[in-house]
Amino acid sequence: MVEMARLSSWAEQLVRIGFERLAQGAPTVLSSSLLAGELAFRAPEDWQSVPEPSWEQLAPRAAELLTRGPLLLVPTWERRPDSERRRAASPPDYYVEVMAACRPPSPDAVMAVLLPAHPWVSDQPWAAEMRTKIAEHWDILLLAYGTGMLTQISANAESAVVFLRARAQTSPVLKLFQVPRPRPDETAVVKDFERLLHRQGGRGEYGYVLREIPGPQQSLYFDRFDPHILQRREDLAGFGAVNDLGDLFTFRRSSFNDAALKRGKQLTSPKAPGAVRMIRPRDIARDGTITPPSEETLWATIPADQQLTAGDLVLRRMNAPITVPPHGFFTAEVGEADLPAAASDQVVILRPIKPLSRPQARLISMFLRTPLALTLAGPRLAITSMEALSALPVPQPDEALTKALDELTAAKQQFKRWEQEADSVIESVFLEKTAAQARARVIDSGRALRLRAEAALLLDDLGHSVRTRFPYPIAYRWRETEARISAGDTQAAYAAILDTAEELLCYIAQLVLALTHARKITLGSVTAIRDKLAGGRSGPGFGDWANVLNEAASSKQLNNLPQAHPLNDIRTLLAHQDAEKARQALSERRNNQAHLRRVDPIDLPHAIDVAFADLTRLVERARFLADLPLLEITDVRWDAFARSARVEYRELAGDHPVVPTRTMTSPSNDLETGSLYLRDTDGALHLLRPFLIGRDCPTCRTWSTFHADRVPKTAVVFKSLEHGHTLEDTSPDTRRLLGQIGLV
Repeated sequence: MVEMARLSSWAEQLVRIGFERLAQGAPTVLSSSLLAGELAFRAPEDWQSVPEPSWEQLAPRAAELLTRGPLLLVPTWERRPDSERRRAASPPDYYVEVMAACRPPSPDAVMAVLLPAHPWVSDQPWAAEMRTKIAEHWDILLLAYGTGMLTQISANAESAVVFLRARAQTSPVLKLFQVPRPRPDETAVVKDFERLLHRQGGRGEYGYVLREIPGPQQSLYFDRFDPHILQRREDLAGFGAVNDLGDLFTFRRSSFNDAALKRGKQLTSPKAPGAVRMIRPRDIARDGTITPPSEETLWATIPADQQLTAGDLVLRRMNAPITVPPHGFFTAEVGEADLPAAASDQVVILRPIKPLSRPQARLISMFLRTPLALTLAGPRLAITSMEALSALPVPQPDEALTKALDELTAAKQQFKRWEQEADSVIESVFLEKTAAQARARVIDSGRALRLRAEAALLLDDLGHSVRTRFPYPIAYRWRETEARISAGDTQAAYAAILDTAEELLCYIAQLVLALTHARKITLGSVTAIRDKLAGGRSGPGFGDWANVLNEAASSKQLNNLPQAHPLNDIRTLLAHQDAEKARQALSERRNNQAHLRRVDPIDLPHAIDVAFADLTRLVERARFLADLPLLEITDVRWDAFARSARVEYRELAGDHPVVPTRTMTSPSNDLETGSLYLRDTDGALHLLRPFLIGRDCPTCRTWSTFHADRVPKTAVVFKSLEHGHTLEDTSPDTRRLLGQIGLV
C-alpha cells in the first residue's frame, strides 16, 4: 500500500496564505510520486488534485493546468540511479529537468513548487543551471524554508516552497522566510508570514525582503542575504580588520584514513621509533584543544613533509546537514606539545601562509568555533568545502585588542604559575623532617600567595576599584562618601552622596565638552551652561551635566567615531535604563535639598541606603573611567630628529593627588606643560583645558581639579570638583579662551 505524505498543519497554513496573497485563489495540485511509488503526495481536501505518474509529463501538464488558474507543483523527489547519471551526465534529481522545462502559459501565471531546499541553497553547477533556466521564464516572489513541512518525511529534512510568477519587465522584490527550529508558537509564525507578504522592504522576525535580486548563479540560502547576518559580518571590522581565510592560510587534506594506514602497514605503537600521532575528528575538542592521547589513539609512520607543524589549525570535516548549528567549526591550534602528529583524511589542515602573531591565531581560532563562522561559510550545510573556507571572512585584532589579548594570556599564564606554586606548597606538607618545619614552611611560603589572592579579590570590590583606579576627583569624592557613611553622621553622609553624584556627572560632562569641541561639534546643551555661567550667581548644576550626557548619548554627530575614541564609552553611561533611572532619582533628591525639602532625620538612614545604591549603579556604569586615565603633563622635551617627545606626567588615579612622576614618549610636539589630558585606550592624548584645569587650591592649598562655574564681568570663577572651593582668574586671556570654546 502506497503511503501518503501531506503538508503539516503550519506548512499548509503558509501555502494557503501565499496563494491568497499572491494568486488570489486556491490552486490545483499537480503531483508525482515523491519516492518511486512508495510515497505519494496528498493534497488538502478542498483543493483539486491531479496525479501524474510520469515525471516527463509534469512540465507540459503544469502548463496546461496553469491556463485554468494557480498551481501547486509537487514533482517527484526521487534521485536518478548512479548508473543513469554517469551515462547521460544528467543532474542528480528528476525535478531539476522538470523545473527547467516549466513554462508560464500567460503573463499572469502563478505557480508554487514544493521541493527539497537543496537546489535553492546549493552552489553546485547543476543547481545554478536549474535556477538560471527558471529565471529565464519566471520571477521568484517568495521562498519559504522549513523542516518538517511534509509528514512521512524526516523531521530534519529541510524543504522549500517557492512561489513563481511569469517573468515581467520589472522584477518584483524577493521575500525570504525561514521557519525556525525548534518552532515557536505556530500562531506567531503565521502572523509574521502574513506581515512579510505585506512588506515591501525591511525584516520581520522570521523573514525579510530583498530589493536587489541576486543573479541565479548565487544560491538563495536564507542567511546569505539576511540583514542581521550581513550586519554582523560588517561588524567584524570592529575587531580591527577583516581578511578572507584564504588570504591567511593554505588548505590541505591528507589521504590517511584508518583503512589505508592499515593496508599500508603504517600503523605502529606509540613507543616505536618515528611513531606519529594521528589527529582524527574526535581528537579536536569543542573548546579549541587537542585532546590527550588515549587507548583509541592511532600511531603511524608518516613522512616528515606530511606531518603537522606548530601553528597549524586543524578543523573537523563535517558531512552531515545541520539546520541550526549549535556551535561553529571544531577547530584547534597545533602546539609544540601536540607534535609529532599528522591529520587523518577527515581533518582539514589550515597552514599559515605567513607566521601569525599569537593574538591573530587565537582570535581566528575562537571565531571559527562560533555559529556565526559556520553561518558565513555556507548554506547551513556543514560540509567543509575548500572554496567556502577560503572566502570566509575572519577578524584580525587591532593594536588595542592585540594588547588586551596578550595581557589576558599573560594573566592566564601567571595564574597557572601561582596555581603550581600553591600545589607545590601544599604537597610539601609531609616532606619536611618534622611537623614544626612543615607548618612553618606552609605558613611562610603561602603568605605571598594568600596576599595575592586577597589583592585579586579586592578588584571585584567596586569601592576599592574607584578609590584606586578612578580619576582623582571621583576617587576623592567616593572615599569621602564612604567615610561619612561609616562615621554615622547621617546629614553629612547624605550630602556627600549627592555631591559625589553631581561631581561624577560634572567630570564626565567636562570630558564630553572637551572631546566634542576637539572634533568641532557643538552640543545644544552648551547654550544653557553658557547662560548660567554668565548669570554670575550660581553656575551649572546636576541637570545641566545630565543634559550634556543625554545629548551625547543620542547625538547622530557622534555615531561614526573611531573605535577607540573615549566618547564611545562615555555615551553608554546614561544609555542604560538603570543608570538613567538612578540619575533621575539622585537629581530629584539634589533638587529637594536645594529647595529646603530636606529628608526628615528619622527617614535619613533609609534615604542614605537608597541614594547610595543609586550612586553605586551610576559609578558601576562609569567603570570605563578606570581605562581613561587623567594625566597632568609636567614636562615635555621635543626631539626634532627622532620626531618624538619625552613626556613627564602624573597619572591622577586614586583618592590622593600625590602620585609619582612617570615618563612616556609621544609623536606629538604640541603637548602643553601644566595642562590636563585624557589618555584613551589607544594611548592618544586629548587636551582637557580649559574645561578642566589643575591648580593648587588657594583655600586648602591642595592640588585640585577645577571647572568654570561662573563668569561675572570682572573674573572667571572656577570651582573644585573635589571640595567645592573656588578659584578666581582675572586674566582677560582666560575669558577670551572661554569665548573661543563657546562658554562665554
